[in-house]
Amino acid sequence: MPPEIEQRIARQRTFAIISHPDAGKTTITEKLLLFGGAIQMAGTVKSRKSGRYATSDWMEIEKQRGISVTSSVMTFLYKGFNITLLDTPGHQDFSEDTYRVLTAVDSALMLIDGAKGVEAQTKKLLEVCRMRNTPVMTFINKFDRQCRSPFELLDEIEEVLGIQTSPITWPVGMGSEFAGVYHRQTKKLRIFKEGADRKEFDEVQLTGWDDLLLDKYAIGTWGAQFREEMELLEGAGSAFDPESYLGGLQTPVFFGSAMNSFGVQEFLDDFLRYAPGPLPRPALERFVAPEEPKLTGFIFKIQANMDPAHRDRVAFLRVCSGKFEKGMKVNHVRLERQIKLSKVMGFLAQDREQLDEAWPGEIIGLYDTGLFKIGDSFSEGEPLNFTGIPHFSPEHFMRVRLANPLKTKQLEKGLQQLTEEGATQVFKLQSGGLVLGVVGVLQFEVIKFRLLGEYGVEGVFEPVGYQLARWYHATDLKVKKDFESRYVGQVAIDVDQKPIFLCNSPWDLDYAKEKFKGMQFFANSDHIPA
Repeated sequence: MPPEIEQRIARQRTFAIISHPDAGKTTITEKLLLFGGAIQMAGTVKSRKSGRYATSDWMEIEKQRGISVTSSVMTFLYKGFNITLLDTPGHQDFSEDTYRVLTAVDSALMLIDGAKGVEAQTKKLLEVCRMRNTPVMTFINKFDRQCRSPFELLDEIEEVLGIQTSPITWPVGMGSEFAGVYHRQTKKLRIFKEGADRKEFDEVQLTGWDDLLLDKYAIGTWGAQFREEMELLEGAGSAFDPESYLGGLQTPVFFGSAMNSFGVQEFLDDFLRYAPGPLPRPALERFVAPEEPKLTGFIFKIQANMDPAHRDRVAFLRVCSGKFEKGMKVNHVRLERQIKLSKVMGFLAQDREQLDEAWPGEIIGLYDTGLFKIGDSFSEGEPLNFTGIPHFSPEHFMRVRLANPLKTKQLEKGLQQLTEEGATQVFKLQSGGLVLGVVGVLQFEVIKFRLLGEYGVEGVFEPVGYQLARWYHATDLKVKKDFESRYVGQVAIDVDQKPIFLCNSPWDLDYAKEKFKGMQFFANSDHIPA
């Protein structure tokens, strides 16, 4: 392995933050950037009156609604490490984006609201992590407010999520009597003081959790209760095992308040110590090790109009091995031809900078003129097809038409570009008209907002009776023609000109299978025979 690649791999950390909505995910993202020196003042999703927004929430709809609807990529330096952080949407209607992001990271931070505990979306996202044995750290947030018992929260994580917990830090009090957090390994007590943009906190070195100095800083009865909790942890708690963490079997747990930047640095320091660097990536042909000298990578996300003034499209590529250098040529495996990587960028949410080089584990942006699709693989050497990028069949449908019929071209262009991002699918009915398919209904609101704001097109959305979609194929052309004649109002083509059957019900699909022998139906267009 070239020494330069080895050094870069050792210094690279790439992770995603996952959580249920409103657990504080975007806030902790801001604070991590603050500690890393990437920003000077943290924004929050609710700071619209002050004119400051979260760095990771860059879309106009995110600023107006105070929610994250797409993942953001942010890179910053901290203590000599190059950290790539991906802030993901929490709402289940945008979970496709999160699932794809999880294929491009090496570990994850699971954020949990200390008052609400484990919530539905957290459970789904952790299941995705466990399918890939992704190492997960946990930050239990909002201890500056009244929360549930730390023991109760740990028990719930173990019972509901099925993963062993090992507390690295422990809270002293909560709410108005929140005194701080104690780091069990370093035996340091960080004293809590409110301050959203604080990066330095008072710290006391103790000889252990029973140190009498604790009484000076603990408020009310919390000192005595803290000692009781520590005794219980020593007797019944699980010791941190780095191997179990790396295997996805144990999650180290940290407590704090992201809003007040408190407890964040303890997480960040231990994250650098224990989290894995770039890991091998699976391809159809073999596993690709990050130490390999030839450049490889895959696209897991495409975003249109990150810069609305220039109507640009950016493809997000995970570098899996080798070194990227500006102007180099690589094989576009799907297209079976070489392309030149001349305009490549790095990210801080919507802000970007031109890159001359990049290394395994990094996420880089390629200007896209229509060459790229989600799941595309690139290789400087042998053809390699990276696997694991999920594709989803739509579950909700609406017909879309123009309020102003003179803007047909703008509508078609807008829908095509938004479809290529992977969260929306557009189908052209054989009988005429356009139908949108999505996994989550909130996507319709995002599409409508973006069509108007980014393409100047006002779309009228109307409900339709479709409940599921299946791509279809038949070797017998007569059977295919008879099927399409029978379902003339339900067959369409997608943006790749592949035929799709829009079913009114699961029974509708079962009847078509029985009636038209030889027809094949697929939940994923990638599975259609060539």
